[in-house]
Amino acid sequence: MVAATQASHAHTDARQGARIDVRNVSHRFALRGEALAVLDDISLTVEPGEFVALLGPSGCGKSTLLRLVAGLDTPAHGALHANGEPIAGPDPSRVVVFQDPTLFPWRTVRDNVGLGPEAQRTGRDRASRDSAAARIDAALELVGLDRFADAFPHQLSGGMAQRAALARALVNDPQLLVLDEPFGKLDSLTRIRMQGELVRLWQAARFSVLLVTHDVEEALYVANRVIVLSERPARIVAEVRNDAPYPRHRDDPKLVALRRQVLAQLGLVA
Repeated sequence: MVAATQASHAHTDARQGARIDVRNVSHRFALRGEALAVLDDISLTVEPGEFVALLGPSGCGKSTLLRLVAGLDTPAHGALHANGEPIAGPDPSRVVVFQDPTLFPWRTVRDNVGLGPEAQRTGRDRASRDSAAARIDAALELVGLDRFADAFPHQLSGGMAQRAALARALVNDPQLLVLDEPFGKLDSLTRIRMQGELVRLWQAARFSVLLVTHDVEEALYVANRVIVLSERPARIVAEVRNDAPYPRHRDDPKLVALRRQVLAQLGLVA
């Protein structure tokens, strides 16, 4: 795994993660003939290589904002840019990992991870196939699934399935990893382990990360910066910078103080 991490680091040092700019974005949905406001004048920036967490109550609009950044939806008002270019649709440089790993049950782990290279491969020659296979092998080793490459999804634990989903994202060498509560369905012990794995992967490759979560501890454990959103329609109520060193410890007095601060901003403590 060390060799794969070093290889990934060497591969990605030549470029930075994506810079994401969200400017005055508002959004709404049509519901029973009426407009339901979801986002209200959101402006934020994700710097290249930064790990940003969007934190807020369930249903406040976090996932909607994530879909706009990923290019899966278009905002009703405002603008979004990636590296200075308008976000007009999905792009391989911005990869989404959802709460459900959505692995195809009839494909092995290797074949699931290889969906991206398979779709992008323009040639059928041996060099093209070998290049894709090498990328898949590196991604599997990076997430610790190289021994399970030939397993099927039903043979994986929840944490292993989510690692396969991460490998499927990383094999595309993304500049931005967009995470929609990726560990929300995992048991607490597996979730804690996966949070550490995510930080390790981010440190190895230095892509930018935008994570949606409603877990205060998770946000503070993994992110450089936490953006706190209000109830729907979501507005930014605070930005909390977190310069605690990695690896982080959950009982670190700095994290405990930040947790208290964030909970207060969410109106959950006096």
